[in-house]
Amino acid sequence: MAESRKEVLKNLLKKLHEGANPEQIKEEFKRTLGDVPPSEIAAVEEELIKEGMPREEIQKFCDIHLAVLKESLEKKETLAPPGHPIHILMEEHKVLLNFVDEFKGVAKEIKGAKGLSSVGEQMKQLNHIVEHLKDSESHYVREENVLFPSLEKHGIKEPPAVMWMEHDKIREIKKGLYSTIDDLCVFKILNQKDFATKLEESVLSLADMLSSHFYKENNILFPAALQVIGENEWPDIRHQFDDLGYCCFTPEPARVAIRGIAPSASKPPVEGIVSFETGTMSVEEIETIFDTLPVDVTFVDKDDTVRYFSQSKDRIFPRAKAIIGRKVQQCHPQKSVHVVNQILEDFRAGRRDSAQFWINLKGRLIYIRYFAVRKDGDYLGCLEVTQDLTDIKKIEGEKRLLD
Repeated sequence: MAESRKEVLKNLLKKLHEGANPEQIKEEFKRTLGDVPPSEIAAVEEELIKEGMPREEIQKFCDIHLAVLKESLEKKETLAPPGHPIHILMEEHKVLLNFVDEFKGVAKEIKGAKGLSSVGEQMKQLNHIVEHLKDSESHYVREENVLFPSLEKHGIKEPPAVMWMEHDKIREIKKGLYSTIDDLCVFKILNQKDFATKLEESVLSLADMLSSHFYKENNILFPAALQVIGENEWPDIRHQFDDLGYCCFTPEPARVAIRGIAPSASKPPVEGIVSFETGTMSVEEIETIFDTLPVDVTFVDKDDTVRYFSQSKDRIFPRAKAIIGRKVQQCHPQKSVHVVNQILEDFRAGRRDSAQFWINLKGRLIYIRYFAVRKDGDYLGCLEVTQDLTDIKKIEGEKRLLD
C-alpha cells in the first residue's frame, strides 16, 4: 500500500472520530481514494485500533466505505465456488435474508388482521421462521471459531472483531424478537395491536441489521479473507466447518466437496512438543494442565494397569507413585473389586461408556465417574474422574462479573 494513500485513510478515519459529517467524509473518500482494496482498509483499521481508536468508530467507517463502493461492489461476480467456506457463508446469507423478508410479510399480515383468532396459520409460519433463525447460530459460530481466527493468523484482527460486535447485536435483536413472541404464546397476551407493533419493530430492526452486516462481510471481510488466506488453508477451514456443523437450512449444493485445492503439508515434529489434532502443547504444559484441573484424574490402560494420576492441589483420595504399574484391582478394597471388574468388563465389551457414583466423605459430596477411553472403537483404557460437588451444588442464579 502506498504510504500516501494509507495516510489519507487514517486522516479520514480520524476526522470521523472527531465528529466530522459522515456525508462529507464519504465525498472526500470518493474523491481522493476511489476503490480501495479491503485488505488495505483492514491494515489501516489495525493501526488505528492500536493507537486507541474505539472499534465503534471503525464500524461507522465500514458503513461509509460501503456507501462509497456499493455500486462497484454489486457488480462483482461470485467470490468462491460451491464447497468453499466463503461460498457456504454467502449462500446462508441469502437464505437468512429471505427468511427475514418472509417474516416481515407475516408481521404485516398479523398487524392487519381483525383478531388473533384469525392468524393461526401466520403464527405457525412465524414459529417456523423463528426455529430457523435460532438454528442460524451455527453460521455465526463457524465465523467466530474458524474464519475469524484464520484471518487473525494473517494479521487481520480488527475487522473480525467489529463483525463479532455486530454478531452480538444481532443476537440481542433476536432475543428481543423471541421474547415478544413468547409473551404472546406463553403469557397469552391478547392485545393484538401492541403485539403486532412490537413484532414489526423487531423484525424491521433485524432486517436492517442483517442486511448491513451481511453486506459488509460479503464485500469487505470475505474478499479480504480470500486475499490473505492461502489456497492450501481452505480445505482445513472447510473441515472445521464440517466438524462444527451447519444450519438446517444451509443449501446442500453449497456443501459439495471442496475441489482443486490441496491441504497444506503437515509440519515436522518439534522436540518436547506433543502434537494433537486440535493443537500442540509441551509435556510440561500438559502435566501442569492436568494438575490444575479442579478434578482428580487417574488413567488405567486396556490391561487394567494404572498408568497415570494427576497431582491436584486438593486431591480427594490419596495417590502415591508406587501404584503406577500396578493392577487397578489391587488398588481397591477386596469388597469392591467385583464392581471394578464389572465396570471394566462392560467397557471392554462396549456394553457401557461410563459409570458414576457419589458418596459423602467428611461432610463433602464426592462425585466419582468412570469413562471408557476409545479411539475409532478400540478400547484404550478407563479414566477415573473424582470431583467435590459440595460448593457447586450451592450455586444459584447467574454470575457474570469478576469479583
